[in-house]
Amino acid sequence: MNFQSSTSSFELLNDEGDGQLTLGDTLFKNDVIRACIRPKANAIGKLKVTHVRENNRECKINPDPWIYNVLQEPNPFMSRQLLLEKMVTQLDLNSNAFAFIKRNDFGYPTAIFPIPCTKVEVLENNQGLIFLKFTFKTKNVLILPYSDIIHLRKDFNSNDLFGTPPYDPLLPLLEVIDSVDDSIVNNVSNNRFMNWLLNFKEVLDQEDMTKNTNEFVNNYMKYTGDGVKAGFSEPTYTLQQVPASNYAPEPQRTNDAIRRILMFFNTNENIVQSTFNEDQWNSYNEAVINPLVIQLNNEFTRKFFTPAERKNGNRIVFEASNLEFASTATKLAFSIMVERASLTPNEWRALFGIGPIQRGDVPLLKTDTAPIDQKERDREFELRVEREKKREEEIEKCKQECLEECKQFKEFCMEERKKLLEKPETDDKNN
Repeated sequence: MNFQSSTSSFELLNDEGDGQLTLGDTLFKNDVIRACIRPKANAIGKLKVTHVRENNRECKINPDPWIYNVLQEPNPFMSRQLLLEKMVTQLDLNSNAFAFIKRNDFGYPTAIFPIPCTKVEVLENNQGLIFLKFTFKTKNVLILPYSDIIHLRKDFNSNDLFGTPPYDPLLPLLEVIDSVDDSIVNNVSNNRFMNWLLNFKEVLDQEDMTKNTNEFVNNYMKYTGDGVKAGFSEPTYTLQQVPASNYAPEPQRTNDAIRRILMFFNTNENIVQSTFNEDQWNSYNEAVINPLVIQLNNEFTRKFFTPAERKNGNRIVFEASNLEFASTATKLAFSIMVERASLTPNEWRALFGIGPIQRGDVPLLKTDTAPIDQKERDREFELRVEREKKREEEIEKCKQECLEECKQFKEFCMEERKKLLEKPETDDKNN
């Protein structure tokens, strides 16, 4: 491809191995961060996605079956829900998320694969086209055109192409939490056994003191399953029990660090613990979910369709319903929207988690609550045309009758006038 330059490079989070949190290596192993990300990922995973084609001539939903199939089943390994959840998780951990659109020989999308890489470089060829060079954990490298990459970003500030990673503000907070957790673990580990101090009454060399100490530990500090043990007093030393330490770190430091992490992810304890009410979820939905939905709409539309197809009205729409956690009274209030044909019965039933019914996708009117489909619309139009035609015929008939009556009245008037004109002549003759 004759790449001439590498214009930018970006290091992503590299999550390797298992075990406790290692600062600077991973964020997802921390329970606080994972709890902050999970509600957002679950909410985005429940989005409904449709392909809309709307212009002056038509308005169709999912007109192309190949696009519909890709949106519903992006690849053989995951569904649309899992793809969105994985991309949102990568977005919150790295402020960047990538997915590759695989196309056939005709340029139509056939699959979408997420790209969990560890390093990204921007390349440019001699024709000015932008490519991304992805490096994976296995050190394998993949170069793909940017026009086929769905790229989600947040905290888009310093870099021209990538979002600013969250490592710098989060790692100091995680270090505080990790230090407190380590101190608690060490304190619990040190207090598992009783600690004893042997005070020797005479001066012994190091070998004798070690021997006596080991004998005491082996005889009285180890459980062998022999039942109750009885000890005896040694004249060479006295025993002194060291009291256990019940030190606990100050909880305020941990709480402050956790609160700052929650603020960083624009969430709160009610959202994380699923104890929120309707108003709290609506606020979270408006502040966190809807901006990401808009970014998904724009990015999928921009990468799925050419400028000519977008000009023709093609777009990808992710639909987020903030009524999922609404109260029953709020959901029942939407029944008036069904009566006015603004919602279909099946859409209203979906708010309650109830399955669809037959002919439930047909809008209803409040007048007779009869289904309004295309045939009935055509029949209503024909009846209206017939009524107009009949009315015009009646008007024309009345007009003809009026003309006929006017004509008869005119003839009558002419005859009466003629009679009046002839009557004086007759009178003169008689005189």
